[in-house]
Amino acid sequence: MPSSPHSPLVSLPAVTKSLSLRLGDEVIILVVRGDARLDNRKYKQHFGVKARMLDASDVESETGHPIGGVCPFGLIRPLRVFCDVSLRDFPVVFPAGGAPNSAVSIEPNRMAALTGAQWVDVVQ
Repeated sequence: MPSSPHSPLVSLPAVTKSLSLRLGDEVIILVVRGDARLDNRKYKQHFGVKARMLDASDVESETGHPIGGVCPFGLIRPLRVFCDVSLRDFPVVFPAGGAPNSAVSIEPNRMAALTGAQWVDVVQ
């Protein structure tokens, strides 16, 4: 029987979070493992600025997805996508599928390849 992100067969960390962030005038998507916390020091060291989450009111207009459903695929316009290296701890991850109640099952390296993501190390 296939598992879903809500199945006991899937560990919570394998369910990803897609964070919508402002990087200067640019909006980026950062995909991290579900139990991860952004490490502000690492983020600033990599990107050169403090992490700034998108305002909740701007998430859907900038990404095309509602809060809780932001997916690195099917974005309303091209946005740079970054994947945290911690995703590589899992053979399969479950990013949101464009709605809060949907998810995609995909290998982390495949997700990064399909989205043109750059790998970063920015979580605790």
